[in-house]
Amino acid sequence: MKRIVLLLGATLLVLGLAGPAQAKILAAVSIAPQAYILRQIAGDRVDTLVMVPAGADAHTYEPKPRQLADLGRAAVYFGVGMDFEKAWLPRFAATNPKMAIVQTDAGIEKIPMMAHHHEHGGEEAAGQGPGHEEGHHDEAGEPDPHVWLSPRLAKVLAASMRDALAKADPAGAAVYAAGYDRFAASCDALDADIRKMFADLPPGEHKFMVFHPSWGYFARDYGLTQEPIEQLGREPGPKVLAALVREAKEDGVKVIFVQPQMSARQAETIAQAIGGKVAALDPLAEDWPGNLLAGAKALREGMAGGPEGK
Repeated sequence: MKRIVLLLGATLLVLGLAGPAQAKILAAVSIAPQAYILRQIAGDRVDTLVMVPAGADAHTYEPKPRQLADLGRAAVYFGVGMDFEKAWLPRFAATNPKMAIVQTDAGIEKIPMMAHHHEHGGEEAAGQGPGHEEGHHDEAGEPDPHVWLSPRLAKVLAASMRDALAKADPAGAAVYAAGYDRFAASCDALDADIRKMFADLPPGEHKFMVFHPSWGYFARDYGLTQEPIEQLGREPGPKVLAALVREAKEDGVKVIFVQPQMSARQAETIAQAIGGKVAALDPLAEDWPGNLLAGAKALREGMAGGPEGK
């Protein structure tokens, strides 16, 4: 018995000298890809709250009561420029005035969400002046928030997270700095791998057709052209839909890409008309690097020079 008492006393002494366990901070993010990035930086030092879970549609998002309750103990919220943040971030801040709100996309020069319009048989569309192919015009919409689909820009998001976490938890600053360095290196490697996939793309075979134009930064990074079916957030009418079918045939497009969270009805209409197929391309998947690699492979195979386009 005496030995047990001595052992217990020694154990309590060690625990006392070690001090209290490090309490984790809670960080909230808008979408699942951000959660992946956050975990690469913070490891298990930070708990993560994802407001729009994987599989949900960010365009129709409304927070659940449990999420609002959890936000009450969050130390920081990482925004990324999603549309719903404009309406909800002020309310989130009111829920927890002590929570720091960090726009991780601050400083990134946004490209506009583009709609590609067509003029066929007298159909009019807004254009951007000379230099465009006759009958085809691009119209700029709201700034494109999908910056995380660029490995290069993902490093900018990660740097904002690193700095904000170090401010909220100074004792973990070295952990966050090391995590960022590892993530940045992985972004560079991912970028190189994707670039190789498109290195042999024949001239004129760089276009892909997608329902919702989420992949603008990805397309810009790798010399591709994104052709959206959706027109500035609206489904196209019959004339534009017919023009898209004609253009897909002219360009040898055989795969129409859709976001799993959205309707595939019009994409299926075009695919049937061109003798092609519909494939999923998810900008909101949590496995950020795996999703980008899979997306790049699907895009490459679906283009005119790839296996699906031949």
